[in-house]
Amino acid sequence: MSQQGGRPSGPTGPGPEDDWWGQLYDDASDDTGPAPAADSLDDRFASAAGAVNAGGPGADAPQPPPAPDPRDAPGTPVLPTQRRTPPPTPEAAPPTPSSGTGAPAGSPPAPELPSDPPRPDAATAAPAVPSGPTAAPAYGAWTPVAPEPLTPAGDEPEDEAAAAARASGLGPLPPPLPSRAYVGTRPPTYDAEPTALPAADPDDLDALVPDTVLDGARYGACTLRAVSVRGDSARYRGEPRRDALLTARFGAGERALVLVALATGVRTAPGAHLAAAEVCRWIGAAVGRSHERLTADIRAARRADLKAGLHRLTDRGLGKLRAAATEQGLDPDDYAATLRCLLLSGDPECRTRVFFGVGPGGLFRLRDREWQDIEPEVAEVKGEPVLGFGSPPHETPDGDRLTLDLGIPTPPSPYEPAPEPPREPFRFRTSVARPGDVLLLCGTGFAEPLRGEPGLRAHLADRWSGPEPPGLTAYLADTQVRVKGYADDRTAVAVWEA
Repeated sequence: MSQQGGRPSGPTGPGPEDDWWGQLYDDASDDTGPAPAADSLDDRFASAAGAVNAGGPGADAPQPPPAPDPRDAPGTPVLPTQRRTPPPTPEAAPPTPSSGTGAPAGSPPAPELPSDPPRPDAATAAPAVPSGPTAAPAYGAWTPVAPEPLTPAGDEPEDEAAAAARASGLGPLPPPLPSRAYVGTRPPTYDAEPTALPAADPDDLDALVPDTVLDGARYGACTLRAVSVRGDSARYRGEPRRDALLTARFGAGERALVLVALATGVRTAPGAHLAAAEVCRWIGAAVGRSHERLTADIRAARRADLKAGLHRLTDRGLGKLRAAATEQGLDPDDYAATLRCLLLSGDPECRTRVFFGVGPGGLFRLRDREWQDIEPEVAEVKGEPVLGFGSPPHETPDGDRLTLDLGIPTPPSPYEPAPEPPREPFRFRTSVARPGDVLLLCGTGFAEPLRGEPGLRAHLADRWSGPEPPGLTAYLADTQVRVKGYADDRTAVAVWEA
């Protein structure tokens, strides 16, 4: 049969030509070589090797005996070594076998085997491939190529700050300074991390409050950051956080209204944290029901309407808190809380910020790296009434003069309720923000160290005067910079103007 599958030239009928396969591989037939005994595969390999190496240097040198297979030796089993790939070498042309060979006449031609490649010199020798577990992977003739960047060189996007700095000819702005653990001459007494958890009631687990509350948002032209952290003293003594924080949004789009409320319970009252959380929920519900009217008043800058309406909502919330204390059999003075709120409009064109509340705290503004205390002042009436200020008129509208008051106290009437103690005055302020301003609303736990420690004011001014507001984690770290002598709860709400 030829390479194309056809029959060889000759007769096509049955005969000796058709029996060539059996004659070739018949066990009874002798080998075609001149040797009287049939040779083996080893004999043929030796004959081919002699034909290739004939006439070369060391052709007549005795070959060393083959090394014994270590797997056949008794003793400890031999583990296979790591497979190594030799470095690539230029392919050498196969040598032409010599005409004078030791192969017997009439035997098939020996296969052509490539000769040993030339050994490189010491100067051009390739470095050895390391072996072992720490060896670098060898790829043979293939070398891995590093992936090309998705963005071509020179087309990398740059942020707005870098583009502005390049256009102005100035260098990039320096990054903000890292936050510090404390400011002042000495570190605080308490540990910086929580120590003890508050005691829990198995039948009232809803009364538990977390150690830290962190929130943030971005609406309109402002970015909001809010945090409430348990003070160092409460962390050490295992007391709950007395400050409560509420962030809520009512409405959507440009008519959205964002409310941030923070309250602080009485220090010595056992349920102070419950009273603070309750008054935040009540004022949030009241603002949410009237958010459409409040949003319209803020966008129209109707300050008088805002003050009257928010004063009425605040009085209702605090009145409910006093009624809840009476229902629980508690003293209204113990089950009480201060309340401070901030209203933000979702309209990017409206930069009016409204603050209202009852009780002490802090309202600050950071403008051009300088802190401004814009807490509304509350006038306190002290001393005896004087004519024309706090005293009753000296005559009636009909012209009758009043009789002289002899100062005799009037006994209380059993039909009239006892007079209520004086309440905290209502605080209200509207502020028009400028681009780059930072408005800070906080409780007494953060307002007192900010007013009393210049180092804290300078540190926060450096941290918060950058082109972008800090993230939630960075803002939490900034508000936790401690000052010796101030260990109360810290609640702070900051608004960055775009």
